[in-house]
Parts: sequence; C-alpha cells; structure tokens
Amino acid sequence: MARTPSTMLELGTVAPNFDLLQPVTGERISLNAFLQRPLLVAFICNHCPFVIHIAPKLAEVAARYPEVAFVAINSNDATTYPDDAPEKMGAFMEKYGFTFPYLYDETQQVAQAYRAACTPDFYLFSADHHLVYRGQFDSARPGNGLPVNGEDLVAALDALRSGSAISEAQIPSLGCNIKWRAGSEPDYFHQ
Repeated sequence: MARTPSTMLELGTVAPNFDLLQPVTGERISLNAFLQRPLLVAFICNHCPFVIHIAPKLAEVAARYPEVAFVAINSNDATTYPDDAPEKMGAFMEKYGFTFPYLYDETQQVAQAYRAACTPDFYLFSADHHLVYRGQFDSARPGNGLPVNGEDLVAALDALRSGSAISEAQIPSLGCNIKWRAGSEPDYFHQ
C-alpha cells in the first residue's frame, strides 16, 4: 500500500471550478451548483483501502452537516484501475450510504487544479469558496488501530459552523496516490 501525503494547497485559495459527470444520474454537476454554501470536496476512489477504511464515517459526517455541500470526486485512471470505473461508482455509493454527489474526473484536470495527490484528499471551503481546511479526515489508517471518527475534519466543520477560527495547524491526508494516466503526473510532484 503506497502512502502518499496531500500537497496542502494554500489556505485562502478560491475553489477551482469543476463541471463533472455524476455517473449514477448521468447529470453534470458544477461548482456553481453550490454558490453561497460551504463546500467539502473529497478526492476518493472505489478501490483504495484508505478510502474504504473511512467511507462509512464520511457518510455519517456528511449527514451531520446538511448546511455544507459535500462532493466526492474520483480522478483515477479507470483504464489501468478498472475497479474505479464510473459504472462502479454507484455501487460504492450505495454500499457506504453516500447521499452526496460522487463525480468522475475523466480528464484528471480537476484533480490537478486542486493539486490533489492522494485518496482520500479533503478540501473544505467557506460559503464564499475560500479554502479554510485541507488535510486528513483523522489519524486512523488501515491497520493502525486508531478509531475512525473524522475528528480533524469535524473540528474544522464545527468551527466553520460556529464562525470560529479554524486552526491552521492542519495535518496532511495520507492515502493511495491518485492513479494518473501514463505520462500525465502533474508538475507539482516535482517542485
């Protein structure tokens, strides 16, 4: 299991635009669908053990914050990782109880715009879509015995909900690397 940390996009960054297919419904969903709402963007995939480890709790956390729009994005190359193919995303959503959109980033351009590196990789934006948190869900990893409770993300969501300052001491997420198409690994890995 490769362990890749998130790149920790600069706080205050404006949410990069997206307009992606939701395979379950056949609809396209864009950033504009979430104007004037806080937004959590999670880069995940179907096969990653790090994602599977937290998926049930992620669904619970999303349900506890109805005022925050949650969106998951799968940017993995389905040609080399067929378990992450768009036609398998609906079964993943159903299995883990996701009630939020799960979008497919076939070109991988959205992942690159967010400087996403791993699955899972989390980005929390304020209602005006400025980045206020990026980092881990919690310290639990497959096999480390720590409870999956979402405490890092939940602390940021609670602070956002109450209007309190969100700590800038944020720990990078850690997971499987995004499965880039051959020769398309972004430049930000080599800076």
